[in-house]
Amino acid sequence: MATVIIRHKVKDYESWKSAFEGFRDQRKAGGEMSFRILHLDDEPNNVFAIVEYDSLDNARNFFGGSELKEAMGNAGVMEQPDIYYLEEYFTG
Repeated sequence: MATVIIRHKVKDYESWKSAFEGFRDQRKAGGEMSFRILHLDDEPNNVFAIVEYDSLDNARNFFGGSELKEAMGNAGVMEQPDIYYLEEYFTG
């Protein structure tokens, strides 16, 4: 399993959330297993997603796809997202 953390600024959280939810089937087909959506305390349009994928390769393929880039533009993502691909060492 792999974890991906994405940070991006959006024009409007509610619009972004609707687009995110509408892209569910594509996310699942890309290997998404679960997600958490967070935002900075005083910036509701500065969104963080912590997403679990079935493999790091599937995560990289999904985030590198043109379909996702188009969807992000339509969702109001305002700038290039910061994406971190993580593999777990251990948990407590």
